[in-house]
Amino acid sequence: MRGEMKKKGFGEKLRALFSGGRVDDEVFDELEDLLIEADIGAKTVVELVDGLRSDRAHHDRMSVIDEIRRVLGGFLVEAGDLFSAETTNVFLILGVNGVGKTTTIAKLTEYYRTTYGDMGIVLAAGDTFRAAAVDQLSRHGERLGVRVVAQGPGADPAAVVYDALVSARSRGDRLVVADTAGRMHTKANLVAELTKIDRIVATQAANCNYKKLLVIDGTTGQNAYQQAEIFHSAVGIDAVVLAKYDSTAKGGILVQICRNLGIPVAFLGRGEKYGDLDVFSTDEYLADILGE
Repeated sequence: MRGEMKKKGFGEKLRALFSGGRVDDEVFDELEDLLIEADIGAKTVVELVDGLRSDRAHHDRMSVIDEIRRVLGGFLVEAGDLFSAETTNVFLILGVNGVGKTTTIAKLTEYYRTTYGDMGIVLAAGDTFRAAAVDQLSRHGERLGVRVVAQGPGADPAAVVYDALVSARSRGDRLVVADTAGRMHTKANLVAELTKIDRIVATQAANCNYKKLLVIDGTTGQNAYQQAEIFHSAVGIDAVVLAKYDSTAKGGILVQICRNLGIPVAFLGRGEKYGDLDVFSTDEYLADILGE
């Protein structure tokens, strides 16, 4: 059974688990393994399954799923609308290389342009350590019809973001979306880099709506949690964007991030198109992973 379960989404695995119509200690043992495999977090899983074992009212699949939904829903936090129509918005986009950060920036640009209309958006190519990142962001800006502020390879990323802020103010743009480098070369260097950028942006955006968004990869599980810990300790993350998400991915990591780190979730990225970005909804997310 375990070999087959790995090929299925979480909801399918639950259905297979309860296909025999029984709910006993063996089923609860397998449920515990299944929930841990989904990266929901050992502490949460043990508490949840122990509660199910002790309350024999949960005697069928639907009652068990209802309880899972209730417990997990109590931990998940929706970020809500991050944009302010009253002032300039500055979104600093963080994440390690390879998580889909630049693509997510393009999706965010499309989302806010579609939602709020032509209010002026500028992208800051703050990942100056990879020439490919600057080129990629510039291509997205061209396709989306928004300005991109960039400097040469190796430029000070904080200076690029600073220039973008100054430019946005002078033109009356309402949203600055800034890319950052995501090199996990050493934790100390990464933290120093991020804190410098954060300090400069916070100073220049003192009267702005300044938000720090962390992009994590929905397929990486515990690595995503460790990244959230590092970035949150460095600059204080305002919201998470889960990229590369689908119902078979290890999206349960959001439960750990919300519960243990107190970081809300803003968006789910599902595909490669600019429109493939969904506002995070606890109810829809739980229905998705529970296979409802």
